Amino acid sequence: MSENVRKQLQLNGSLPKGSKKRSKRSRNSKKKESEPIQSSPAQQQPEPQVVVAEVKAPEFDADIAQEVVFKPNPGPQTNFLSASEREVLYGGAAGGGKSFAMLADPLHGLNDPNFSGLLVRHTTEELRELIQKSQELYPKAIPGIKWSERKSQWIAPRGGRLWMSYLDKDMDVTRYQGQAFNWIGFDELTQWPTPYAWDYMRSRLRSAFSSQLGLYMRATTNPGGNGHQWVKKMFIDPAPANDPFWATNIETGDTIRFPKGHSREGEPLFRRRFIPASLFDNPYLADSGDYEAMLLSLPEHQRKQLLEGNWDINEGAAFPEFNRSVHVVDPFSIPKSWARFRACDYGYGSYTGVLWFAVSPDEQLVVYRELYCSKVTATDLADMILEAESEDGTMRYGVLDSSLWHKRGDTGPSLAEQMNMKGCRWRPSDRSRGSRVAGKNELHRRLQVDEFTEEPRLVFFSTCTNTIAQIPAIPLDRKNPEDVDTHAEDHLYDALRYGIMTRPRSSIWDFNPATQRSGFQMSDSTFGY
Repeated sequence: MSENVRKQLQLNGSLPKGSKKRSKRSRNSKKKESEPIQSSPAQQQPEPQVVVAEVKAPEFDADIAQEVVFKPNPGPQTNFLSASEREVLYGGAAGGGKSFAMLADPLHGLNDPNFSGLLVRHTTEELRELIQKSQELYPKAIPGIKWSERKSQWIAPRGGRLWMSYLDKDMDVTRYQGQAFNWIGFDELTQWPTPYAWDYMRSRLRSAFSSQLGLYMRATTNPGGNGHQWVKKMFIDPAPANDPFWATNIETGDTIRFPKGHSREGEPLFRRRFIPASLFDNPYLADSGDYEAMLLSLPEHQRKQLLEGNWDINEGAAFPEFNRSVHVVDPFSIPKSWARFRACDYGYGSYTGVLWFAVSPDEQLVVYRELYCSKVTATDLADMILEAESEDGTMRYGVLDSSLWHKRGDTGPSLAEQMNMKGCRWRPSDRSRGSRVAGKNELHRRLQVDEFTEEPRLVFFSTCTNTIAQIPAIPLDRKNPEDVDTHAEDHLYDALRYGIMTRPRSSIWDFNPATQRSGFQMSDSTFGY
């Protein structure tokens, strides 16, 4: 083999490993490594190109690659688990997946060592069912989580804790004095007859790590139960379903705000939200139809509560025909040609209710504004009324509880006269014998749907939240089923009754008190009396 061929083979790296010359070159490699190899341009080879390999992850289905322990149903259940408001109520109809949603909600924080949660039921018997469901879910969702029977507590491997307990009586809340939680849940909230437990436990909602974990109170329930009314006032009445709203005082309806002297004085405190769900939002129960058939077999008021999730249905309610979807409308601009009037039931120590009415051409009554307040004097109320209706145009008349003309032995003007002197004019309501029963019957007639217009004879703007809450909640008088229970909250009902009993008709548009020449001499050219 010639020397030139041997060099070419060495350059190409194709010289056999057993070659003696290669072995000899190896022995002399140190000497020759420093000597450059001379070759012709034709013999030079191009340098190899370095190509970086791209690693592509294999495609896979997440549901197949791992076991899905809990997957929320689309819609209300997903909305509940993703809600950011401080206090949220989830529920309505039966079968909406409330219990599993409640158990799944604290899972977002249990892996954090600073998480501290509390989930309560009203009694220990009801609590056992909830614990049993949690024992099916939690060990799969958080491997290594431990249940302590003695403490009634779940302890996650990283230190997060969730207590599961009961609150049977109001005084049971004292067991949690001094404790702090960043998540509190009440399952079946309407089983608590008063808001005391809910309000007290809000004071336990505090954490040094709230910025990263948040502060949340969650509740689930169906309509009905001993606490139906206060839960309805707190979560249902203030705003339409699914709309977040600033938390309000359920007694006054005022927004809860930071107190005077606070760095955020006057700002709203926190938000609430009601998320309704029905049986048909849970395909696991709805698809078979068996549970729906069972609910359909219930008495009417229970069927409307549990199947339809209707919060306006109460057993023994005086006006079961009231229906939000029929009798409540979105506010609209009322034409100037529509006659307007108002009615008032006054009370200083209790509440004052004022309603404003408009009469449509087909004689439908539209309640377009309300005023509900307490601890307001008659003269201050007159100023508030005149300011509220300053842009309404002509107010044809106002009707006021006739008892406000009684002087009760005083020598000064009556409350009604004080308001009239302010320019807020009234005429007395009918409080003759049988007027309450007649007013109730007229309201029944007004709530009916007219067979010609296919519209109810009375509707309410959705902004009249207190009236919409009170009318369906008023119970019948047990001693006189022809009347409502006068011990119930009926101030706006009485104002409504005074208004609809004035017999407003569309013909009043053609009547102008300033120009009429019938020979009747009116004392007031605006109101015609």
